Amino acid sequence: MTSMDLLSGLNPVQRAAVEMPEGPVLVVAGAGSGKTRVLVYRIAYLLENGIAPESIIAITFTNKAAGEMRSRVADLIGPTADEIWVSTFHSACVRILRREAPRLGYANSFSIYDSSDSLRLIRMILKDLNIDEKRLPPRGVAAAISNAKNKLMDAGLFSDFADNPYEKRIALVYTEYEKRLAEQSAFDFDDLIMRTVEVFDKHPDALARYQGRFRHVLIDEFQDTNHAQSRLATLLAGKWRNIFVVGDADQGIYAFRGATIKNLLDFERDWPEAKVITLEQNYRSTRTILDAANAVIENNAMRKPKALWTAQEGGERIVRYHGSDEHDEAAWVAQEVRKLSDQGHPHADVAVFYRTNAQSRVLEEAFNAASLPYRVVGGVGFYDRKEIKDMMAWLRAAMNPLDTISAERICGAPKRGIGPGSISKIQAFAASRVMPLGNAFDYAEEVDRLNKKARGGALEIGRILAHIRDLDHSGVPITDIVASTWEITGYMTELQADRSFESLSRQENLKELAGSAAEYDENTQQGSLTDFLELVALVNDTDEEEGEETGVTFMTLHNAKGLEFPIVFIVGMEEAVFPHMRSLADPEQLEEERRLCYVGITRAQERLYLLNAWRRRLWGPDANYNTPSRFLREIPDDLIKEADKKDLFTTRRTSVDKPKSVGGRDLSRFKVGAEIEHTRWGRGIIVDLRQSALGMEATIHFPDMGSDKRLDLTLAPIKVV
Repeated sequence: MTSMDLLSGLNPVQRAAVEMPEGPVLVVAGAGSGKTRVLVYRIAYLLENGIAPESIIAITFTNKAAGEMRSRVADLIGPTADEIWVSTFHSACVRILRREAPRLGYANSFSIYDSSDSLRLIRMILKDLNIDEKRLPPRGVAAAISNAKNKLMDAGLFSDFADNPYEKRIALVYTEYEKRLAEQSAFDFDDLIMRTVEVFDKHPDALARYQGRFRHVLIDEFQDTNHAQSRLATLLAGKWRNIFVVGDADQGIYAFRGATIKNLLDFERDWPEAKVITLEQNYRSTRTILDAANAVIENNAMRKPKALWTAQEGGERIVRYHGSDEHDEAAWVAQEVRKLSDQGHPHADVAVFYRTNAQSRVLEEAFNAASLPYRVVGGVGFYDRKEIKDMMAWLRAAMNPLDTISAERICGAPKRGIGPGSISKIQAFAASRVMPLGNAFDYAEEVDRLNKKARGGALEIGRILAHIRDLDHSGVPITDIVASTWEITGYMTELQADRSFESLSRQENLKELAGSAAEYDENTQQGSLTDFLELVALVNDTDEEEGEETGVTFMTLHNAKGLEFPIVFIVGMEEAVFPHMRSLADPEQLEEERRLCYVGITRAQERLYLLNAWRRRLWGPDANYNTPSRFLREIPDDLIKEADKKDLFTTRRTSVDKPKSVGGRDLSRFKVGAEIEHTRWGRGIIVDLRQSALGMEATIHFPDMGSDKRLDLTLAPIKVV
């Protein structure tokens, strides 16, 4: 295949990006403009032009995205794709650290702690330091440490800059946390990048090795990188300066994770010779949807100017619905989904987005009442479930005796009479003998004041861990090791003895873990248990299987990033809900909320619905009255179609047909959302309407009074203004 043939399917701008000469390149890729396609073809183009596959590293943010990229490159150029480093930031760093970790005093077989492991270790440290968790919440400490590591601040640097009592207490915990991680030869997730940068900074020969190897560095979703990731990319590309990044500042929505769009906005400053190309042709959405997205995002100042366009003509206008409250809003969504289904649109084509997870409850109630199928994305991930973490702890403790967190966990999975007191005695013994806790179980008979039951349990744990290691050393398939572990530990037997539905679910989850191991066995020829554990540790929440796609999808706007649906509903579009109340006083946070709105709008392919409620009960027992979101006002009126007002009364759970007049009074103008004037109480807004014994009754909110009044429309001295 010639380069001409290879690139024949690209549009002119995509092709220009792929054919960029060597040197720094920034591709500003608008939503739905084919950014992954450009990355894939760029790799194929480099290979076709003589670049060795092992000299290319392509980095993205999820294992799923990396797998898709690798597969698409293989479809273009064949098995040569297997020699390219296509991975996430964390996977690439693990690969480097498996070789370089001894430079930092760590074993090559280091453990990787996930967020729950880190939190457990922090709780242990707080207890040992006699720090009250109410005064210094563990999750807050974990977030502060994670944020520091994303900024490449180790415990020493963090301590130097701590300038108030709260930060100084965190610095104390951070210092001890790092010490214990080192003692256990473990890295937390944030360490993987920070420690790799540390290796490169402290050991020029290590940096030279990887700089020399990777002649081309390609990075996806560059707007989502944090400082540590950007620094790593800069180091890797430092020799050849062939860094090719793709991103869109308008889709930077992860500041709460430490990401900063400034990495993308400052790219030309950091790489003065950089060439910039902008992809603006959208292949996903209708022109109406794109015009709305452009109109909203143009109100942001921090962005690379661009305007999405499409060759598609027109498209359905965006539907607006003003609900009386969150129940009315949810009921209307359910009713509209029913109509769409009757018109032939599968439920799986529909997604409902909201700003916070708490908003899903009312939607779930409405869909259950309407007997409509749905699935909520963002629940507990598979590898975060207790039974899976218990089983993984056994495997990790077997392969890394220094892993104290896993060694402690297995003492109660299942219980063997080894309580906190017994664990402390075994730990003290291990410290006195300068041995890992994972090895100390074998010497339980020598531990002072350890009762008979705990001693027997500890010796049994030692035998089980040795057996697991023997299975791995003998080359037994990982799936068989997993099954053997749940048998010899007695874990599965204990679950089978409990005939509850929850127990059955846990058994199924363990079997699914064996299924995951079986897939690993099938895809690797000489994979070890350590390699499997590493693979599992690097699984991101966004890589989890989300179940059968047969129902309407409910998810937060943040989770919607990277997805697309023919039909999208965005609910809760009110000030203090979306944009979120925390952003209203901060211009930068408000711009991120607008980017989140832009992301939500551009997920829609064919139809878009935007909803708000006049009254909403959220985060507490009291109802709030919020004005419609500013984002709604930023969309031109000619792109909007108001929902048929009769729907306001067909979706209410307690409503029936609305009479046109009662007692000679015309009721047609009294509608939810209408502004009225009361002769005594002044201006108000109708927030609910329902039939009464006399005719129609309205619930009206009077802002000046700060209260609601229920009035009969046949008698009340009011008029629509």
